[in-house]
Amino acid sequence: MKTAQIFTLISTAFAALTLCACTGSTSAVSVTDVPFEMPEVVYPSIPERSADISDFGAKGDGQTLCTDAFAQAIRQLSDKGGGRVIVPAGIWRTGPITLESNIELNIHKNAVVVFDPDQSLYPIIDTNFEGLDVRRCLSPINADGAHDIAITGEGVIDGSGEAWREVKRRKVSDDQWKRITARGGFIPEDGKAWYPDEGYYKARLTAGSLNFPDPSLDEQEIKTFLRPVMVSLRNCERVLLQGCTFQNSPCWNIHPLYCKNLIIKNINVRNPHYSANGDGIDIDACENVILSDSTFDVGDDAICIKSGKDEDGRRHGRACRNLIITGCTVYHGHGGFVVGSEMSGGVENILVRDCRFLGTDVGLRFKSTRGRGGLVRNIWCERIYMKDIVTYGVIFNLYYAGVAATEMSNGAFQPYIPPVDETTPEFKDCHFSEIVCSGAGQAIYINGLPEMPVKNIDFSSCSFTAAKSAEVNYAENVTFSDVTVNGQTL
Repeated sequence: MKTAQIFTLISTAFAALTLCACTGSTSAVSVTDVPFEMPEVVYPSIPERSADISDFGAKGDGQTLCTDAFAQAIRQLSDKGGGRVIVPAGIWRTGPITLESNIELNIHKNAVVVFDPDQSLYPIIDTNFEGLDVRRCLSPINADGAHDIAITGEGVIDGSGEAWREVKRRKVSDDQWKRITARGGFIPEDGKAWYPDEGYYKARLTAGSLNFPDPSLDEQEIKTFLRPVMVSLRNCERVLLQGCTFQNSPCWNIHPLYCKNLIIKNINVRNPHYSANGDGIDIDACENVILSDSTFDVGDDAICIKSGKDEDGRRHGRACRNLIITGCTVYHGHGGFVVGSEMSGGVENILVRDCRFLGTDVGLRFKSTRGRGGLVRNIWCERIYMKDIVTYGVIFNLYYAGVAATEMSNGAFQPYIPPVDETTPEFKDCHFSEIVCSGAGQAIYINGLPEMPVKNIDFSSCSFTAAKSAEVNYAENVTFSDVTVNGQTL
C-alpha cells in the first residue's frame, strides 16, 4: 500500500475516535500497513460522571490556592469508579495534582491552571530523570501506576517555570536580563548566569551531571536545583493528552515513563527559547504511542525518545518501541525529532511522517556516547519538511557531550578504541525518504564509533540546501538514492 494511503487510514481512525475518551467504553486505534508490526493503541475508558472543582471551594481568581479542591474532586470521583474533573473558565492557582485511575482532567478553553511556585508544595521524592534513578521534586501533574487517565480540553497548563530554572546570560537580550534579575535570585561573580537562589548555584557547582549534586548538601537548601518535570506519568496504561497547551515548565514539559497505550493529540507545548532543560515531550521507555497534529516551541529538544541512561537504564532494561509521530510542527528547539542521548534500554520501531521543523537547531537528531549501551533500530522518517535549520538537517553523533548541537565541536576522534561490550551504543537500520531541507549549516553528518559503526542508513528522494554537504565517519552501508545537496547529486 502506498505511503499516502497508509497515512489516510491513520488519520481516518483518529477522526472517528476523537470523542471516544469519555464514553465509558474502551476504544482503540487499529494501525495497519506501517513498516513494522504496530499493536492497536487503546483509548482510556472514563465514566461519564463529572465533578466541577468550583463545587469544592476552588476559585478561578488567580489568587486562591485550589490544591485541596482538585484533590477532593478527584477523590470523590475515584471513590465512585472515576469520571471527569471539570476545570471551568478562570485562572486556577494550585499545588500538585495527582491523577488516579479512570480520571480525566478536562480544562475549559478559557481556563488557565497555574502551578504555585511555593516550593513547600512539592516534596522531594524518589523518581527517575534523564534515565537515572534520582531524587527530585514531585511534579505539578503526576500519576504513578494509574490506568485510564486523560488530560483534555482547550485550556492552558502553566508550570511557573521562571521560579525554578537557571538562565544563561548569553541566551537572553539585555532587556530580558534586566527583567529576570529584577526578580532577585543569585548571580555569581562571573555574571554568566542567573539562579533562583544560592542553593541552586551550590548544587550546580558540585554536580557532575544535572542529577547528582554533592550528597552532603542539604536537600532543602538545594531544592530549586531538584526542579521537577511538569507532567510526570509513570507506569501508566491507556493515557490520552488532547487539546491543551502545556507551557512554562520547571524542567521538561511532559515526561511519560514506562507507559503503554499512549495517545497525544492536538496539544501545544511551549517554553521560552532560553529555558534550561525546557524539553517539549520526552517519551521514555514507553510502548504503543501515537503522537499527532501537535506543535512545539521550546528551549531544548522538542520530540525526544529515550529509554534510560547507562547502568540504571540497562538494569531497568525497558525499551521504547512502537511509536507513530505524524503531522507535528516544531519551531524553536535543539532538535525537532530526537533519539537519545539516554537510550540504554533500546529504541525500535518508530515512524515519523509529515512533520515540519522550522528554525530548530537540528532537524532529525540521533545522539549517544560510549557508556550508554543500548540498540537503536528500525526508524523511518518520511516526508519531513525543514527550514532554516541552524546546524544539521540529519545528524548521528555517537560522541555526544551533553551540549546543544550549536555548541558541539566535531571531528576530534579519540585515539583509544575500547572493546565492544554492554556499554557500547549501537544505531542501525534507519531510513530517510522525501526529506526537504531548505537551509542548514550542514545537510547530513554521521559520526559513528570506530568499534561500533552506524550501520544500514539509507536516504532516498531527499533535497537539501545547506552550507555544507554530507560527511560520514565510522559508518557501514550508508546509501543515497536521488539525494541532492544544493542541486548536486550525492
